[in-house]
Amino acid sequence: MSFFIKSKNNSRLGIAEKKFKGNNVKRKIKNSEGVLKKKKKNKFDDEEIESSEDEAGRPERPPPAAESEDDAEETSQEKRLRLAKLYLSELEKEEAERREGQAPDRDLIARRLKEGVLEQSGRLRRTVADEYAGPDLSAVALLRCKQQSCPLTCLVLSADNTCAFAGAKNGSIVKWSLDKRVKETCILGLRKNSPKDQVGHKKPVLCLAISTDSHFLASGGEDCVIHVWKPGNLQHIHSFQDHRGSVTGLAFQHSTHQLFSCSRDKSVKVWNLSEMCYVETLFGHQADVTAIDALHRERALSAGGRDGTVRLWKIVEESQLIFNGHKGSIDSVKLINEDHFITCGDDGQLCLWGNLKKKPLCIVNNAHGISESNEEANWVSSIAALVNTDLVASGSHDGHVRLWKCGSGFRELTCVMQVPVTGFVNALCFTSDGSHLIAAVSKEHRFGRWWTIKEAKNAIVIIPLLKK
Repeated sequence: MSFFIKSKNNSRLGIAEKKFKGNNVKRKIKNSEGVLKKKKKNKFDDEEIESSEDEAGRPERPPPAAESEDDAEETSQEKRLRLAKLYLSELEKEEAERREGQAPDRDLIARRLKEGVLEQSGRLRRTVADEYAGPDLSAVALLRCKQQSCPLTCLVLSADNTCAFAGAKNGSIVKWSLDKRVKETCILGLRKNSPKDQVGHKKPVLCLAISTDSHFLASGGEDCVIHVWKPGNLQHIHSFQDHRGSVTGLAFQHSTHQLFSCSRDKSVKVWNLSEMCYVETLFGHQADVTAIDALHRERALSAGGRDGTVRLWKIVEESQLIFNGHKGSIDSVKLINEDHFITCGDDGQLCLWGNLKKKPLCIVNNAHGISESNEEANWVSSIAALVNTDLVASGSHDGHVRLWKCGSGFRELTCVMQVPVTGFVNALCFTSDGSHLIAAVSKEHRFGRWWTIKEAKNAIVIIPLLKK
């Protein structure tokens, strides 16, 4: 502990010496007349340090070379211009390859640039539902393997539509090639006899998410752990164990490495995978959080299960919007665009929402019919949306996957086609170009074993969609 001692000779000037415990060095303080007492001489002060010129045999360091004009740092405007030219050259190269060496179409490039700007701002709208004629049932394919002979629970596609990743109740994750229709690699769930150096899930995998640039694949399950993998070879990178309940949903913000997760511990968490670190926790839900989704904006949309709410988390503003709906549990939520989203639940309802209203813009009751066994609405277990369009899909266990068209102003839903599928449809995904619909079909519901459809197969179903 430091203390001050007044000088007897100069008490009027208030000269003080600050003495530190355990140290004999005293620091003198300058008085008001500008007089500075002599500093106690250090034994090292008399030592001379030889310069490099006096050292024998040691070469002198050459003087730094003068920077040329080309090496000078570019301004922010010059950097933006350089990146814009680079992006344009890449687009022209892609179009030239697509047109087999012909000159690129300038109008097509301009249209792609305009769509990119609208997509980033959340204002891109494309009407595509009326272009579809129906499914190509003759070309439907099933992907199965012995490592996932148990029910599948989740599904995710890479941004380039070349690979699909599926999770199952035995804790396994399988990577499929959609082009070759073959299994590429697999991670098995942990068991009592598993090797000690093996990393994986000890319990069912409930959710998967992949970054837009395909650098990271995240998986979460009933063991309350989030694992991060390399999508190429499914090599383990990192694990997060901050959740206290089952991890039920994962979503990446588009074009970033920011990951959102939700759990049965009633919380939503934010992670930064570039630094492999935890960012923050978002509280508000009063029940298990069952699903989460995100697009380009720094926002996350979560479904609160039995609390009957959907919450839009604004990360930058540190605020949230609360939407109320559904008679039962809200089990899944998907963003159609930055301003509209769709939800489903065990009450059999399919709800279409807008960010400016707390109630649904459109409600479809008994979207998948009535169950013959208990005369209740069939549980809508999964939904998918073709982003920035008017096409959405829903799945249940009634034997059909339904595709819906969002009407004018997103105030109505109209069924445009049905695809026969036997079993529980636990996950749905559109390819980015809308040419295929991928479904994870199982004998059981992904959250439990309340029903079992014996004639169903645990497989990934690839459904080609024909256009008019």
